Amino acid sequence: MLRIPFLDLPPLRGAAGTVRLPGSKSISNRLLLLAALAEGTSQIHDLLEADDTAVMLESLRRLGCAWRRRDDGVLEVEGMGGELALPAADLFLGNAGTAMRPLAAALALLAARDSGSYTLSGVPRMHERPIKDLVDALRGLGCTIEDLGQPGYPPLRVSGPAALHLGEPVRVRGDVSSQFLTALLMTLPLVATEQAVTIEVQGELISKPYIAITLALLERFGVKVIREEWSRFVIPAGSRLRTPGTLYVEGDASAASYFIALGAIGASTEPVRIEGVGSEALQGDVRFTDFARAMGASVSLEPNAISVARGRWPLRGIHADCVAIPDAAMTLAVMALFADGPTRLTGIGSWRVKETDRIAAMAQELRKLGAEVDEGPDWIAVKPLRQWQRASIHTYDDHRMAMCFSLAALNPVLGGEPVPVRIEDPACVAKTFPDYFEALLGLVKSEPSDVPVLCIDGPTASGKGTLADEVARRLGYAVLDSGSLYRAAALAAQSAGVDWADAVGVAKLACHLPLLFHAGRCWLGADDVTEALRAEAIGLGASQVAAHPEVRQALHQLQLSFRRAPGLVADGRDMGTVVFPDAALKVFLTASPQARAERRHKQLISKGISTSIAGLLADLERRDEQDRNRPTAPLRPAQDAKELDNSQLSIEDSVQQVLDWWAQANRFPAS
Repeated sequence: MLRIPFLDLPPLRGAAGTVRLPGSKSISNRLLLLAALAEGTSQIHDLLEADDTAVMLESLRRLGCAWRRRDDGVLEVEGMGGELALPAADLFLGNAGTAMRPLAAALALLAARDSGSYTLSGVPRMHERPIKDLVDALRGLGCTIEDLGQPGYPPLRVSGPAALHLGEPVRVRGDVSSQFLTALLMTLPLVATEQAVTIEVQGELISKPYIAITLALLERFGVKVIREEWSRFVIPAGSRLRTPGTLYVEGDASAASYFIALGAIGASTEPVRIEGVGSEALQGDVRFTDFARAMGASVSLEPNAISVARGRWPLRGIHADCVAIPDAAMTLAVMALFADGPTRLTGIGSWRVKETDRIAAMAQELRKLGAEVDEGPDWIAVKPLRQWQRASIHTYDDHRMAMCFSLAALNPVLGGEPVPVRIEDPACVAKTFPDYFEALLGLVKSEPSDVPVLCIDGPTASGKGTLADEVARRLGYAVLDSGSLYRAAALAAQSAGVDWADAVGVAKLACHLPLLFHAGRCWLGADDVTEALRAEAIGLGASQVAAHPEVRQALHQLQLSFRRAPGLVADGRDMGTVVFPDAALKVFLTASPQARAERRHKQLISKGISTSIAGLLADLERRDEQDRNRPTAPLRPAQDAKELDNSQLSIEDSVQQVLDWWAQANRFPAS
């Protein structure tokens, strides 16, 4: 996952391939709570690993529920049989509505029945998300709930004992959030042991498909709720939650919407295939495929997969009631930028009380891109965009804002001047899809000339590798350690039984070396070869294979292939002069021979290798002379390089200087 301040996405020109979805957040947190409250041990497969499930798991642990993750990834939950092991707990639930609402209901009911005291709090935004309608319903039952902040909002304290009034219907509003009804449905079976409990929904119930998920999961745990239309629900007397044992979490249908849109916009030659959810999904957001079809996408559904390709182009503007797909509907607002007419989305009033006010946030960020947008209490209207503007998208600590607006980087498919898109705080996707950007970048296509490159060249022992690794980490870019390529070619040839003197044979291997550089390590396929590359024999082999023009040409092409979205930091001796002469920023890093010799001496001594500064200094000066005077790509700064002498600088100072230069070369309008 990218834990960086921002991610700059270059212009993207298409997409194809297969993505596997993470588990559904809605199903994951429902299953966790039901498994904890039920009788018996549950084995949950394909559980979402993200912030929202992490806070639920931590809360269950604090309540005395035992769980463990097996080596195969399956989560085992020891059910508490409807009784809490601990009489008091303080729970922090982040910004997870799927944890806050049902836990508040469960703890209020159990505290009333058995006694206890529990506090529930979250991040500041959670304390702005209304919970009054659920609290009112629980208080109507007789539960004791104390507002610890603004009335009607978290944080809360629930306590007991208190007499429960189960003879009268429980009334809850349905037009603000379906999570209030879900919370009651999941937890009232705990107290419906002697008499049936009825829930009456006041007003129009929104997000009915999410209630359908809740009812289906309750049935798996042995509780069949009687539903009268969508306005009255009866939990039968004698209800008990019993685990079925093995449970599976289907892929996140809301997350599928981003890849469905990706296919509709960018899959012009072959489709984008989305695995983990399909025609047999419990989640109502799978209906997003109907809206994508209405806009012109070519969609094919299988029981557990969806394939999407570009159909009608440009997309068709639509007027759509999105009450059934409130989360996924955000993706339609960005797809509207690629349409041939206006798009109006209605039935999205619940956006106002989500992780942020999503209607206001969506309108604000779409306008940054150059779109004309109108908004109302429960609707948004977007006109097609033809003149794209370079924009830095504020994400409001809202995972869906970050994922939706990543699609704006596909702007080149409409023609016109391509522009990059900056996504601020990309780590906010950790709430539901920690590896979203890695998944997206594995599918998209870009022109090499669109992908930014930052070159760091310099002499031996100047610290190029350390600096390149840290700069790349801060930007979310890939790394090319060109100095390791010839050693990797020699190692690959040795492993394949190819003689180092066989120029053609080594060159064939060198063309397709599956190299990856990350965090100072070098990977050849699945093998970490960092230490193997430093072996003396491999160094001799590198010198031998480097003498072959065929190998040098093959490795030059391999170096160019590292230029992939979102960007590249390349370190070496000729990155800015020979390999990437069009790099957006070229840094020539140096230090005095004395400073470099002292650094190398410290490194070797720390590894138990005996050496002397004088000997290292002589060796460095000799290598500098050789590099400066070699006939091919001699060591020298590019004419437009910025020289950085780090003799007296810390690594942090050097990194910050390079990042400052990079910011000057890649300006975005202020957010």
